[in-house]
Amino acid sequence: MTENSSAARRSVNDWLPATVVAVRSEGAGTRTLSLDVPGMRPALAGQHVDLRVTAEDGYTAQRSYSLSSPAGAVPLEVTIDRLPDGEVSPYLVDGIEVGDRLEVRGPIGLWFVWRPEQQDPVNLIAGGSGLVPLMSIVRTRATMDSPARFRLVIAAREPARDLYRDELDELELENEWLSVTRLYSRRAPVGDERGARRVDAAELASLVHPASSSPLTFICGPTAFVETVADGVAQLGHEGARIRAERFGASG
Repeated sequence: MTENSSAARRSVNDWLPATVVAVRSEGAGTRTLSLDVPGMRPALAGQHVDLRVTAEDGYTAQRSYSLSSPAGAVPLEVTIDRLPDGEVSPYLVDGIEVGDRLEVRGPIGLWFVWRPEQQDPVNLIAGGSGLVPLMSIVRTRATMDSPARFRLVIAAREPARDLYRDELDELELENEWLSVTRLYSRRAPVGDERGARRVDAAELASLVHPASSSPLTFICGPTAFVETVADGVAQLGHEGARIRAERFGASG
């Protein structure tokens, strides 16, 4: 039996052993882990996985994390934001190292995914680390020839919380299909005429593909952000069935 056929027979509910093969910082309190997970089914752009860690005394804890790697990537990647009162994220950001092992389950989710055969314009709207699954979608689009044009709007608290900035700047510079807008809610860069404030529907109207072009819209971030932005996009005339939202609360 080949490795691909073995993976196809596995359930997404199976826990699989994984090895950390690379780590890198993505900014203050944020880290990307590259994981080798033999036998895992290929992921779609926008899916997530469950990670389970086991302490020396046998205690286990698990959390869900979005994939940041493109569809089908091996090894897969997750980008993790350290939560001040988190049980798992501090270890994954500050403690785990190359060669360490954990368990992975997934990939999970079929609603919040972008598929290469979808050729409509795409709006991607991220709040903070909600950019992670949207980065998976952008990276997937970058690997293929597609007519789909992307508009990515990133809302961060401050410049120090920017994720993937250099990579996105390069992708935008080299590809006409991608436009990137960064907004800040608490502290804006020096010289930013917009200043620091929250995004609203009126501002979104000038940043996203209009409803008349029938785009798909993906929104990810904290619950309050997602609800506000989803309502704003709906006010602009976008069909509810073409708005995909994924949210996370304080517990991560």
